[in-house]
Amino acid sequence: MTSGTTLEDLERRAAEQRAKPAYGHDALISCDQLVRIFRTDGVEVQALQGLDLLVAEGELLALVGASGSGKSTLLGILAGLDVPTAGTATVAGFDLLAMDARARLRYRREVVGFVWQQTARNLLPYLTAAQNVVLPMQLSEGGGGRHARRRRVAFAEDLLGLLGLAHCRDRRPQQMSGGEQQRAAIAVALANSPAVILADEPTGELDSATAEQIFAAFRTANEELGTTIVIVTHDQAVATQVRRTVAIRDGRMASEVVRRTEVDASGQERVVAREYAAVDRTGRLQLPQQYTEALDIRERVVLDLEEDHIRVTPDRENGT
Repeated sequence: MTSGTTLEDLERRAAEQRAKPAYGHDALISCDQLVRIFRTDGVEVQALQGLDLLVAEGELLALVGASGSGKSTLLGILAGLDVPTAGTATVAGFDLLAMDARARLRYRREVVGFVWQQTARNLLPYLTAAQNVVLPMQLSEGGGGRHARRRRVAFAEDLLGLLGLAHCRDRRPQQMSGGEQQRAAIAVALANSPAVILADEPTGELDSATAEQIFAAFRTANEELGTTIVIVTHDQAVATQVRRTVAIRDGRMASEVVRRTEVDASGQERVVAREYAAVDRTGRLQLPQQYTEALDIRERVVLDLEEDHIRVTPDRENGT
């Protein structure tokens, strides 16, 4: 106890700390100090190194990063396909570290929808588009009577119509184009009205015009149904069309770009993008690579606290 600090002071501070809302309490997706370690042939690889991420309900978010940055590992954890090594992760109130096998199965069926990059992984080849969309509902609800079957078919047709695929209702995957297959996959992911859809490079195998159709389908699901959507992508055309793009580097959230619409003096609307460096819960900050290269920053920097900002300066005295 420092000089002048009383027991009452400590109790008051503890009470204030307890009264603070938990980190991410109002977010649909909350990752706090998330760690994922893989061990292969005796070698330990840290795919996620204390990652923090919050996603609000109703967001349409893009995750970007170089190969091996950890973004696909994060997506696998959020999908319930992998389990983190440490930290906390919750999606729609589900604790992803505490779920048993039964709860994890229910989570994958009802809480999240997933769209793979490879179109062949998303649809069963011997079912029509409508039958593929109905199947998740059957697995989740059980058989049911004639009324339940009619309701499921009607909802499947509504989803296909919403995504511009009414004409594909009775077509099997091999009778559809790659773009139609991927939009049908989005309809399948939406079948059980999930809280969030996760997509891993959904436009990676498609040309730019078809990729725009796929993104338009995600945007429709987000705007019309209110579904939260997280897309991992290398496609800059996709990344620049969302309100928020999060960059992951070395298993941590490195930066994010937030876009907003402004009205200029002439009354014209324009989209303004602003990039922010991310500061995690322990105070760690990753400087953008173009900044460190421009100033030849290698090991350490000098920090000076000014009245309303922090000045970051390369450590020239020691050659770093």
